[in-house]
Amino acid sequence: FSKLLEKVVMSQLLDHLNTNELWPRFRSAYRACHSTETALLRVLNDLLTASDDGQVSLLTLLDLSAAFDTIDHDILFHRLEHVFGIQNSALSFFRSYLTERKQMVSISGYSSNPSTLLHGVPQGSVLGPILFLLYTQPLSQIIDRHSVSHSEFADDSQLYDSVPREQFDSLLSNMQSCVDDVKLWMTQNKLQLNEGKTEALLIDPQNSPNLPLSITIGQNDICFSRSVRNLGVIFDDKLSMKQQVSKICQSAYLELRRISSIRHVLTVDATKTLVTSLVLSRLDYCNSLLSGIPQQLIDKLQKVQNCSARLIFKTSKCTHVSPLLAKLHWLPIAQRIDYKISSLCYDVVSDTAPLYLSDLLCLYVPSRSLRSSADTRIFRIPTRKKKFQGQRAFSHLGPVTWNKLPYSVRHAQTQSQFKTQLKTTLFRSVYEPDS
Repeated sequence: FSKLLEKVVMSQLLDHLNTNELWPRFRSAYRACHSTETALLRVLNDLLTASDDGQVSLLTLLDLSAAFDTIDHDILFHRLEHVFGIQNSALSFFRSYLTERKQMVSISGYSSNPSTLLHGVPQGSVLGPILFLLYTQPLSQIIDRHSVSHSEFADDSQLYDSVPREQFDSLLSNMQSCVDDVKLWMTQNKLQLNEGKTEALLIDPQNSPNLPLSITIGQNDICFSRSVRNLGVIFDDKLSMKQQVSKICQSAYLELRRISSIRHVLTVDATKTLVTSLVLSRLDYCNSLLSGIPQQLIDKLQKVQNCSARLIFKTSKCTHVSPLLAKLHWLPIAQRIDYKISSLCYDVVSDTAPLYLSDLLCLYVPSRSLRSSADTRIFRIPTRKKKFQGQRAFSHLGPVTWNKLPYSVRHAQTQSQFKTQLKTTLFRSVYEPDS
């Protein structure tokens, strides 16, 4: 009953936040059409375009300690009332929801006395994560005051900025000042920044000499890493995504070995279900970030999918895999990436995408009347200097991929129609090229 009630309240609370535009622009957790993928895609886009312009970038990942357990109830209630306009019976509900909760510890049949919880939100609850986001809403304003780009997802925050090489010292100083202010705000609001787990990534396309090797966070010097794990995706200092592809292949092959050990007792359908949930999910997670990477990296991922198809049908390594993939109705890796990119572009066209992605794309408006002027769903393609960096950015590759789609696909009326037509188009381009 508690879960059902919380879901009803959460639905009304989200409607209130969305209607009154109370969400910070770059906060992605628990919002419709927002995800870790959309958040990371915006960050990667900005880093790639800055690298294309020859700028040095600094990405700092902040980590909180026991974030959900230290929320001060009085501060939260004040913020709900005076920042988000939640008053009267609605505010009384949240007071009743959080106060007079108790916890106890039980070990080997012995239990402690119940203790009243004065801080935190219930773990595993429906409303807990949303209340945490509302509690930490001022963080975005603090970061904005330093003119630092940022993206937030639940208790994960990423701060980044890019400048010409000669201005890097000022960037570093500003980033340190921004993090210090964030840390001060957290201390004042009973939150703890975990300096030991804070990471920083320096991205220098020109490999400039004599750049600093670390950033000072509080009393700690955080050395710049060669790679960081960001919301489950590995960013390296060259933005090559090589380590991410290697990690995907490693974990996927591990799951395939586990499935193959019990394949003799599984049906084809059961094997397909396991492979889809444990292997394909890894190949598809944030795969839009892999758009434009070298073909050799795509081939590594394709080998994983080929092994998955052969395992399902129990065929040898020498078996031609295309008929197996077609039978499973699986798009190859390259087309799966195009599918994701095109879907995100459709969200932009239909005004359902996050604003921070919509800002990256611009519909093409011809300077004079042309035969193609009636096509209102074509994006303007920005020109980029480099083929490996700037042209991998969503702001460039998104329009290129989208504009290649047939007119009927781009002008689908609903998202479900679009996805059906898109998959059919991509499927036929691979398995029925002459049709």
